[in-house]
Amino acid sequence: MTLSVAVQMDPVHAIDIDADTTFVLALEAQERGHTVFFYEPRDLIFRDGKVLAYIRPMYLRRKHGDHVTLGSVALTDLSEMDVVLMRQDPPFDMSYITATHLLEKIHPKTLVVNDPAEVRNAPEKLFVTGFEGLMPPTLITSSAQAIRDFRDEHQDIIVKPLYGNGGAGVFHITPGDENLASLLEMFEQMFREPAIVQRYVPEVREGDKRIILIDGKPVGAINRIPAAGESRSNMHVGGRPVSSTLTKREQEICATIGPELHRRGMILVGIDVIGDWLTEINVTSPTGIQEINRFDGVKLEGLFWDAVEKRRT
Repeated sequence: MTLSVAVQMDPVHAIDIDADTTFVLALEAQERGHTVFFYEPRDLIFRDGKVLAYIRPMYLRRKHGDHVTLGSVALTDLSEMDVVLMRQDPPFDMSYITATHLLEKIHPKTLVVNDPAEVRNAPEKLFVTGFEGLMPPTLITSSAQAIRDFRDEHQDIIVKPLYGNGGAGVFHITPGDENLASLLEMFEQMFREPAIVQRYVPEVREGDKRIILIDGKPVGAINRIPAAGESRSNMHVGGRPVSSTLTKREQEICATIGPELHRRGMILVGIDVIGDWLTEINVTSPTGIQEINRFDGVKLEGLFWDAVEKRRT
């Protein structure tokens, strides 16, 4: 099987080829003989009932400083592609939502991964609320009084933007911290959306585990240990990845959410688990595959393309 694959992603020349998940997904497609094209979200066009993009052939290699060659630009009807990978990074904003609306017009004739309508309906921190008993005590609101009441009940809390990503804007408010009022004022000025507030899970000091699921089944995990003095474990803010396997509780979490991910056409998903609690379901542009590959001696991008090719047969 030979597929034409268009990858909607951030600027390809700027990626870290040792960490970027999109890089290995596209490289595996190329190695399987598929024809791979590149375009950025700003190159997406709707005109006269068609979804078009300015795409360029993309040739990848694992060579630092020389990892990509792009061919000539061509305005192309994306419905002529077999597969589109929607892989630009969040934030999950109106630009991202608009892209899902446009790509929905060509799916499933062109297989868009993940399903754009389901991506739109599954913001990471909101999607988790659909699975009872998996997340820590959680509040989503713009009400300062509700947040104060929640803090009075749980004392130690985490406050973060509902549509934030990468650990940006995440605050740990301890019982004696006097900055909550100022923080809420800042959130009100910066964000129109509600905040999400959760009971602090102290097990975060032992790590925030990223688990990758392909077509609803867990295929690997890494634990991310926060740096000293830091409550965030995201790797770009100093979190240290370490090898990990799934606990019984994490297997139960995957078994609970996996069938729904499969039903929604979410082929590649990354979930975050702290202690016994599921905190996020990342369906937009999940990462972590390269780190798991190195620790476990696997090739998860191969499993991904097995699943994609199965959908295209």
